[in-house]
Amino acid sequence: MDDDAAVERLRELIRVPTVSRDDSDMQDAAAFTRFPVLLAELYPRIHAALELEHLDGPGLLYRWSGRERGDALILMAHWDVVPADEEGWTHEPFDAALTTDEDGVRRIWGRGAIDDKGALAGILEAVDDLLAAGFVPEHDVYLSFGGDEEVQGTAAERAVEVLRERGVAVDFVLDEGGAVVQGQFPGVAAPTAVIGIAEKGIATIELRAVEPGGHAAHPPRSGVTATARLARAIQRVSRPVPAGLPPTAFPMFAALAARAHGVLGVAYRHPRLFRPVLLRALSRGSDEANALIRTTRVVTRLRGAAADNVLPEVATASINMRIVVGSSLEAEVERIRRDIGDPRLEVRVVRGSDPPPVAPTTGRPWERLIAALGSSHPDAVPVPYAMLGATDGRHFTRLTPAVYRFTPFELTKAEIAGLHAIDESIRVESYLRGIRFYRALLEGA
Repeated sequence: MDDDAAVERLRELIRVPTVSRDDSDMQDAAAFTRFPVLLAELYPRIHAALELEHLDGPGLLYRWSGRERGDALILMAHWDVVPADEEGWTHEPFDAALTTDEDGVRRIWGRGAIDDKGALAGILEAVDDLLAAGFVPEHDVYLSFGGDEEVQGTAAERAVEVLRERGVAVDFVLDEGGAVVQGQFPGVAAPTAVIGIAEKGIATIELRAVEPGGHAAHPPRSGVTATARLARAIQRVSRPVPAGLPPTAFPMFAALAARAHGVLGVAYRHPRLFRPVLLRALSRGSDEANALIRTTRVVTRLRGAAADNVLPEVATASINMRIVVGSSLEAEVERIRRDIGDPRLEVRVVRGSDPPPVAPTTGRPWERLIAALGSSHPDAVPVPYAMLGATDGRHFTRLTPAVYRFTPFELTKAEIAGLHAIDESIRVESYLRGIRFYRALLEGA
């Protein structure tokens, strides 16, 4: 593979500003039209050898025919990105700058470098390289690339509908997710490849307080306004939900136990006996570790009066909730109502879903993932866990429970912090190793 050419192709993809927005009319329609055309220009061999369907959504579904019938492998990625305000960026977010630091580390900067154009390009580079070598997979391989993942769109759902209608049997699915990281788990110094075997449920909850309006110059003597009642509710709902050990924690602890030191190593080996120790360690660890063991609730939007001198008749707050595996949307909404303790305040589910099924950590699909990881990142310990964020992969559990979430890039804490934030970037070496992972995985197809 020509490494420099692969890097340049990723930079070309980053330069197309496929920013998803809740209001599709606010999107750059030309960018979304341009991106699939650019894929065909950059990867002509793939577009000559694989079948491509443009799905409503927008979605791109490629089929790589295998030598014989059998359960298919599905690789997923998305090509839309979140907005990027240029203010604060070291390099403009859609310039795809390529830099080399004083230690000789090369880095690609730009929105989508990791989330998720890096994975999409990595998959295509691996397929293209194998096509050039004359490789044909044993069974069919599908590439499902959605263009509206960041707004929880319909492209992935449409791909699932198409595959179900055609009776496609699926071996397993791999979507974006965990990465190769270090220092994320207390007591474990070795690099860990965190592979999502599940993901949290996701919901948007609206809190709505209603009180008489009027002029702000003469507020009610009681002090009870819509905003005051809403503020009390926000304080209560912002308290941490009690921690617990979800079912996905036990295979995670078993994997960590092999590399953990001290009392935590013993605790990882005997999680039920050392439950208080583990809960305390994870609660005091990184924000990611803390979120693994509880449902999280964050107020993200507030709405009140239309003017500074008006008492609002209605005040609302939007809560982004991530539901821990083992709980449900219904149970967590009821918890919110209990925690608020105000029967006059409306709690409404705008949209939401339960956590999807858990993928197995034994059997052929898991073994293929671990084998590919051994080829690209031999020093990393594979650790199954529950994804904190939502992915398009949750829709594919309608085809098989064996849906995994892993992005094969080695990421630092700073690089992880750049996701959905300023200065998203990826090291060139990390990107190239990710391509090797996808190639090894496909060679087992």
